[in-house]
Amino acid sequence: MSSPSNTPNAANNLQTAVPLTLVSGGSYRQREAQIAACIDHDQKHDKSIDRVAVLLEGLPEGDLLLSDTQQLHLQRIAPGCFCCIGNLTMRVSLNRALRQRPQHVYLGVASSEHLDNLRLTLQQAPYDQLLTTEESVSL
Repeated sequence: MSSPSNTPNAANNLQTAVPLTLVSGGSYRQREAQIAACIDHDQKHDKSIDRVAVLLEGLPEGDLLLSDTQQLHLQRIAPGCFCCIGNLTMRVSLNRALRQRPQHVYLGVASSEHLDNLRLTLQQAPYDQLLTTEESVSL
Protein backbone atom coordinates (compact mmCIF):
# COMPACT_ATOMS: atom_id res chain seq x y z
CA MET A 1 0.00 0.00 0.00
CA SER A 2 1.41 3.39 -0.96
CA SER A 3 1.78 6.15 1.53
CA PRO A 4 0.30 9.56 0.70
CA SER A 5 3.78 10.97 0.11
CA ASN A 6 4.43 8.39 -2.64
CA THR A 7 1.12 8.69 -4.49
CA PRO A 8 -0.14 11.82 -6.20
CA ASN A 9 -3.25 13.19 -4.54
CA ALA A 10 -5.98 14.50 -6.83
CA ALA A 11 -7.13 17.14 -4.37
CA ASN A 12 -3.65 18.46 -3.61
CA ASN A 13 -1.78 18.10 -6.90
CA LEU A 14 -4.22 18.25 -9.78
CA GLN A 15 -7.32 20.34 -10.46
CA THR A 16 -8.93 17.97 -12.96
CA ALA A 17 -8.22 14.54 -14.38
CA VAL A 18 -5.34 14.56 -16.85
CA PRO A 19 -6.08 13.20 -20.33
CA LEU A 20 -4.19 10.01 -21.16
CA THR A 21 -3.40 8.62 -24.60
CA LEU A 22 -2.48 4.93 -24.64
CA VAL A 23 -0.34 3.69 -27.55
CA SER A 24 0.30 -0.05 -27.81
CA GLY A 25 1.96 -2.57 -30.10
CA GLY A 26 4.40 -2.02 -32.92
CA SER A 27 8.10 -1.42 -32.46
CA TYR A 28 9.58 1.03 -29.99
CA ARG A 29 10.31 3.39 -32.88
CA GLN A 30 6.70 3.19 -34.11
CA ARG A 31 5.32 3.91 -30.63
CA GLU A 32 7.70 6.84 -30.16
CA ALA A 33 6.80 8.24 -33.61
CA GLN A 34 3.06 7.87 -32.89
CA ILE A 35 3.39 9.64 -29.54
CA ALA A 36 5.47 12.42 -31.11
CA ALA A 37 2.76 12.87 -33.76
CA CYS A 38 0.02 12.89 -31.09
CA ILE A 39 1.87 15.52 -29.06
CA ASP A 40 2.36 17.69 -32.14
CA HIS A 41 -1.31 17.33 -33.12
CA ASP A 42 -2.61 18.00 -29.61
CA GLN A 43 -0.43 21.07 -29.10
CA LYS A 44 -1.44 22.52 -32.47
CA HIS A 45 -5.13 22.13 -31.60
CA ASP A 46 -4.85 23.23 -27.97
CA LYS A 47 -2.30 25.99 -27.41
CA SER A 48 -2.72 25.69 -23.62
CA ILE A 49 -0.93 22.32 -23.59
CA ASP A 50 2.64 23.17 -22.68
CA ARG A 51 3.59 20.32 -20.30
CA VAL A 52 3.25 16.67 -21.22
CA ALA A 53 4.51 13.41 -19.76
CA VAL A 54 5.53 10.36 -21.78
CA LEU A 55 6.12 6.88 -20.40
CA LEU A 56 7.57 4.72 -23.14
CA GLU A 57 8.22 1.01 -22.64
CA GLY A 58 11.07 -0.63 -24.52
CA LEU A 59 14.59 -0.03 -25.72
CA PRO A 60 15.23 2.85 -28.13
CA GLU A 61 16.10 2.04 -31.73
CA GLY A 62 18.23 4.46 -33.74
CA ASP A 63 17.73 8.21 -33.41
CA LEU A 64 15.52 9.35 -30.57
CA LEU A 65 12.46 11.35 -31.62
CA LEU A 66 11.62 12.59 -28.11
CA SER A 67 13.86 14.01 -25.43
CA ASP A 68 13.32 15.10 -21.84
CA THR A 69 12.80 18.88 -21.57
CA GLN A 70 11.01 21.27 -19.22
CA GLN A 71 7.88 20.87 -21.36
CA LEU A 72 8.20 17.11 -21.92
CA HIS A 73 8.78 14.77 -18.98
CA LEU A 74 10.05 11.57 -20.64
CA GLN A 75 10.60 8.24 -18.94
CA ARG A 76 11.91 5.31 -20.90
CA ILE A 77 10.94 2.08 -19.14
CA ALA A 78 12.71 -1.26 -19.60
CA PRO A 79 10.68 -3.82 -21.52
CA GLY A 80 8.39 -6.05 -19.48
CA CYS A 81 4.65 -6.50 -19.21
CA PHE A 82 3.32 -4.01 -16.65
CA CYS A 83 0.58 -6.27 -15.35
CA CYS A 84 2.79 -9.36 -15.16
CA ILE A 85 5.35 -7.58 -12.97
CA GLY A 86 2.69 -6.28 -10.62
CA ASN A 87 2.33 -2.81 -12.14
CA LEU A 88 5.03 -1.51 -9.78
CA THR A 89 7.22 -0.04 -12.53
CA MET A 90 4.26 1.64 -14.19
CA ARG A 91 2.86 2.98 -10.91
CA VAL A 92 6.19 4.45 -9.79
CA SER A 93 6.85 5.99 -13.22
CA LEU A 94 3.30 7.29 -13.55
CA ASN A 95 3.36 8.80 -10.06
CA ARG A 96 6.66 10.57 -10.85
CA ALA A 97 5.22 11.86 -14.11
CA LEU A 98 2.03 13.14 -12.45
CA ARG A 99 4.07 15.08 -9.89
CA GLN A 100 5.31 17.17 -12.83
CA ARG A 101 1.70 18.35 -13.31
CA PRO A 102 1.41 17.48 -17.01
CA GLN A 103 -1.56 18.59 -19.04
CA HIS A 104 -1.52 15.32 -20.99
CA VAL A 105 0.04 11.89 -20.41
CA TYR A 106 1.08 9.53 -23.20
CA LEU A 107 1.71 5.90 -22.29
CA GLY A 108 3.42 3.66 -24.84
CA VAL A 109 3.42 -0.08 -24.15
CA ALA A 110 5.00 -2.78 -26.27
CA SER A 111 2.29 -5.41 -26.19
CA SER A 112 -1.42 -5.05 -26.55
CA GLU A 113 -1.84 -8.55 -25.10
CA HIS A 114 -2.72 -7.37 -21.58
CA LEU A 115 -4.33 -4.00 -22.32
CA ASP A 116 -7.46 -4.96 -20.40
CA ASN A 117 -5.39 -5.47 -17.23
CA LEU A 118 -3.57 -2.18 -17.80
CA ARG A 119 -6.86 -0.34 -18.30
CA LEU A 120 -8.22 -1.94 -15.15
CA THR A 121 -5.26 -0.59 -13.18
CA LEU A 122 -5.82 2.88 -14.63
CA GLN A 123 -9.49 2.72 -13.59
CA GLN A 124 -8.63 2.00 -9.95
CA ALA A 125 -7.63 4.46 -7.22
CA PRO A 126 -5.82 6.76 -7.38
CA TYR A 127 -5.66 6.83 -11.18
CA ASP A 128 -9.44 6.85 -11.62
CA GLN A 129 -9.39 10.37 -10.16
CA LEU A 130 -6.09 11.50 -11.70
CA LEU A 131 -6.41 10.32 -15.31
CA THR A 132 -9.03 10.03 -18.01
CA THR A 133 -8.28 7.87 -21.03
CA GLU A 134 -9.06 9.95 -24.09
CA GLU A 135 -7.58 7.88 -26.85
CA SER A 136 -6.16 4.41 -27.44
CA VAL A 137 -4.02 3.69 -30.48
CA SER A 138 -3.00 0.15 -31.47
CA LEU A 139 -0.15 -0.20 -33.93
